[in-house]
Amino acid sequence: MSSLAFQNIFRYLRSPLSVRANALTILFTLTLSLMALCTYSLAGDTQIIGPEVTFQDNQIHVTASLSLNEKSLQELRNGVTKELKFNIDLFRVWKMWPDEFVIGKFFVRTLKTDPVTTEYKATSSDGNTIVQKKFKSFESMLQWALLINDVKLANIKDLEQGSYFVRVTVESKIRKLPPVIGYFMIFLPENEFRIVKDSPYFPLGTRK
Repeated sequence: MSSLAFQNIFRYLRSPLSVRANALTILFTLTLSLMALCTYSLAGDTQIIGPEVTFQDNQIHVTASLSLNEKSLQELRNGVTKELKFNIDLFRVWKMWPDEFVIGKFFVRTLKTDPVTTEYKATSSDGNTIVQKKFKSFESMLQWALLINDVKLANIKDLEQGSYFVRVTVESKIRKLPPVIGYFMIFLPENEFRIVKDSPYFPLGTRK
């Protein structure tokens, strides 16, 4: 470390507490802004389509899909593995209180492409069951892996009367960095992107 750097550190330590607190506040604010900007720019035009909520045989059925941006699609074509976590959650609406989480399900979808052999593989896990599939084309892999189709979320008879909505959250983790680089990048976001979309409100349930 240079003598100039030591001098700057010494001046900082000798500065009044209020000055140091203001400096830390500014640094923290800039860090949060950078994190938000990075997450947004990485997400780009990636968006959730849906969620579509239907009711059949006293069950709430949810269908939703993910549309990836061109950057993510190109990375997949180049052989970069993508791991996507889908959360499908049911919330009850309260006027004077925060919305109440009722029940949820999740799916982890992993997409792998070998650009040399043009092999396309994807897996889906819900915490209990793992499904592995091979595909003949890049498009068919996307169609299967990015779709959450007709998931049974809850039994209407088990719900109290009220207004509800379904929230779909999709997260894509950033690839693991080498240990040395990761140590110096602790303020960067862990997610490549995280997007959320809610369904319209709908009335459900019976009086108890």
